[in-house]
Amino acid sequence: MSYLTRTATGAAGTDLRIGFGVPGYAHPLVAPAEWGALTRRGTPLHWVVLNVAGGPGDRPDPHCLEAAGRLRNAGTRVLGHLDVTYGARPSGELLSDARRYLDWYRVDGFLLDRCPTERTALPEVRRTVATLRGLLGGGHVVLGHGTHPYPGYAETADQLVTFSGPWSDYRWSQVAEWTAEYPPERFCHFVHGMPRGHLDEALRIARWQGASTIYFTDRTDRGGTADPWESLPGYWDEIVSRIGTGVSE
Repeated sequence: MSYLTRTATGAAGTDLRIGFGVPGYAHPLVAPAEWGALTRRGTPLHWVVLNVAGGPGDRPDPHCLEAAGRLRNAGTRVLGHLDVTYGARPSGELLSDARRYLDWYRVDGFLLDRCPTERTALPEVRRTVATLRGLLGGGHVVLGHGTHPYPGYAETADQLVTFSGPWSDYRWSQVAEWTAEYPPERFCHFVHGMPRGHLDEALRIARWQGASTIYFTDRTDRGGTADPWESLPGYWDEIVSRIGTGVSE
């Protein structure tokens, strides 16, 4: 697989419609401000992940149902969180979680987190995605690789997460050449530990690398001991205004 080194100095497309893909906030009782911010008019959301307890949880949660319902009523896709554990998790467990998400929260699709990237794992991922689409009657499926996978994965799902990590890596990141064969709507970038002063630079990188779904935050993983996506970035209002007043998809 070949890569191109592209930095913020590259020529970025100006017609790319960027919006947010939210990897999953903390429980609505713990993070009410975060969930409330998502329903504000003009916030350009592509989708929001509902992660109740590393998945759908053991029983329906009325607070999560309410939060998901508000988003869906506003026209925003809500995706269930399925942890693939790089292909180690049995497909039966994944599908059981998927059915609970559908029965309890009526999700519009799924994020397959920690998705494998290797060519050898592609057939099993294809089978899993095909089964999920059957359960959904279509739906929206995102593969959460966190890096560039074998190119064949691009034909399997609606979107791929091709970067998930710290700003210190993102600002010098490379993009796989094969991604140029697909529109920006197929790719997502999640960046944590990004200071407020680098918002414009980060948006230029996303445009240059051809990713239209993003999530940037100044929160960090504290050396792998915390989830940086659980709370709003300190500059949420600013980044919403930078991207512009879009409408939810």
